[in-house]
Amino acid sequence: MEKAAEDELAATVEAILFTSDSPLTLPRIANVAALPSVRGIKSAIETLNTRYEQMGSAFNIEAIAGGYQMLTLPEYHDVLSRLLQTRRETRLSQAAMETLAIVAYRQPVMRADIEAIRGVACGEVLRGLMEKQLVKIVGRAPVLGRPMLYGTTRRFLQTFGISSPQDLPNIEQLRSPDAATKPEPSTPEPDKDA
Repeated sequence: MEKAAEDELAATVEAILFTSDSPLTLPRIANVAALPSVRGIKSAIETLNTRYEQMGSAFNIEAIAGGYQMLTLPEYHDVLSRLLQTRRETRLSQAAMETLAIVAYRQPVMRADIEAIRGVACGEVLRGLMEKQLVKIVGRAPVLGRPMLYGTTRRFLQTFGISSPQDLPNIEQLRSPDAATKPEPSTPEPDKDA
């Protein structure tokens, strides 16, 4: 195999293993890469591991569970454990997701408005979202009692991968394609014989 073809195969194998979250067998890698056989894949993996070691990378490709998977080196376990703990802390319940969506789309919004939309009290849910730093108090409403107004935070933007609340999808984008194409239910014609 010529050098350019070897480099291309190595890059393809790397891309496939990089995006997979489970071990892939050689035939599966060949299938995804649309290769006629598994020939050269094992050599490409060895080449990649040599490169990673020379570069001082924090990962390599391991033979695991009958396949191959890109894994971080054991010395980074403590650092990654902290990252995973942070991710677990940001998991949200259905109630939290609903409340967060209302805040994101209606901000600045009063708690009473959130509760009117959801139909249930949401004090605890809002408190939890504030503890996760996804929602914050952004001011007070200019109405009787001056209730607090809630809005999203910079961490909300980071968590959902958007640069501003204006980047949220609009309602039409959120509707399922089936719902948009379904005809309105028609009312039956009155029976003329009756």
